[in-house]
Amino acid sequence: MSIKNLKRLSGYLGSLFLAIVKQSFKLKNMKKLLILLLAFVAITLNAQDLQHYKQIVKELSSAKYQGRGYAKDGANKAGKYLVKEFKKAGVDEVVCQPFKIDINTFCGKMDMWADGKKLTPGVDFSMREYSPGVHGEFTVYHVDTLNFDAEKMYADLAKPEYANCMVVCDFWFMYTHSEFKPLHKKDSTVGGFIQTWTSPIKFYKAYGSKVMGKPIVWVTPEAIKGVKNVKLDIDNEWLQGYELFNVIAKVNGEKHDSCYVFTAHYDHLGNLGKKVYYAGANDNASGTATIVTLAEYYAKNKPEYDMYFIAFSGEDSGLNGSLYYVDNPTVPLSQIRYLFNIDMIGDNNPVQYCEISDEGLRGLSLMEKINDENHYFEVLNRGELAANSDHYPFAEHHVPCILFENENGDAFQYYHTIYDTYENGIFVTYEPIFKIIRDFVEKY
Repeated sequence: MSIKNLKRLSGYLGSLFLAIVKQSFKLKNMKKLLILLLAFVAITLNAQDLQHYKQIVKELSSAKYQGRGYAKDGANKAGKYLVKEFKKAGVDEVVCQPFKIDINTFCGKMDMWADGKKLTPGVDFSMREYSPGVHGEFTVYHVDTLNFDAEKMYADLAKPEYANCMVVCDFWFMYTHSEFKPLHKKDSTVGGFIQTWTSPIKFYKAYGSKVMGKPIVWVTPEAIKGVKNVKLDIDNEWLQGYELFNVIAKVNGEKHDSCYVFTAHYDHLGNLGKKVYYAGANDNASGTATIVTLAEYYAKNKPEYDMYFIAFSGEDSGLNGSLYYVDNPTVPLSQIRYLFNIDMIGDNNPVQYCEISDEGLRGLSLMEKINDENHYFEVLNRGELAANSDHYPFAEHHVPCILFENENGDAFQYYHTIYDTYENGIFVTYEPIFKIIRDFVEKY
């Protein structure tokens, strides 16, 4: 409810209240009761928003959608749910914008044994997103990173006992040493790579638009330490021309020559094998739920300008949905007064991270003024603009935009892990994000 409408409601309730109780109470008591009544109304309205927000987060992160990935129809089922939610919110129009991607997936066998011990997918190990499947038993070669000698490593790997072995090395060490590049070529003699990553083990999709090189398995250091042999039975499936869609809702304003846009991606990582899925409560059911409740708010409080609410798919596979949109916009990009991209705000860090396009800087001082006056966050911490979420394609097209992403709170540790669930969800940041956006739109 807008401040203007809340004042109207307050006046109405006040008049009604006075008429009822004026025969029974003294004036000073009536004033006290009126204040309590209005406070109750305000609290109830806020609680209803939070309740709806949590309901959407819970639904999107449930097993029904299997991590909202690009197999088992997870993302598209979530998109259909959002169409219904936007309509229930009372928007004037909802359309779906289809597009296609090529993507590597892991929905089949996902089994690994280390010296005969069965490891757990998503807990002990995961896959590099562009990895092929891998099947068989392999000798393990552990790279000595403390006394690294590339010549010695290559000499060791040339020995018969290490033919077709799995090379074990810390991810960041291997990533930053070019000496490993020849080993990744298909004609190299190694069978693949086991890259260690500290627990909780992560999973990604950003570079899954192709299958390349040797198989790469990510494993926790504890699960692979001292291991001499591994057995792998892991399937991948290549999906070409897989159909996804953006969900675009609109609330008509009084003016149609420009608009505000609110975005969030609703897709996530999907599956790792047949049983494991990544719920993605924070990433990014939290942002998606926020734009749905914003749509509901503006549907009930007619805005001055047209409002667009875009739930993107394909973000985790490389910003595919937003990249497609900026090339095929449903409203001219030049008409966007400001765009708010909301990604992973289900957390509790009192410092709010944001990224702002060059054109969006003209709204920064107002944003900071609103925050300082209302103490929504201790500070707005502006980071360098990066291609890390769906605001970036718009920034590249000179649209005024801002990313809100609450980093380094208690929920951030679960980023891209199986522990990003509704049960581990944190909902502290939702209301201040909602309010700072609402206040900015009213004053910009």
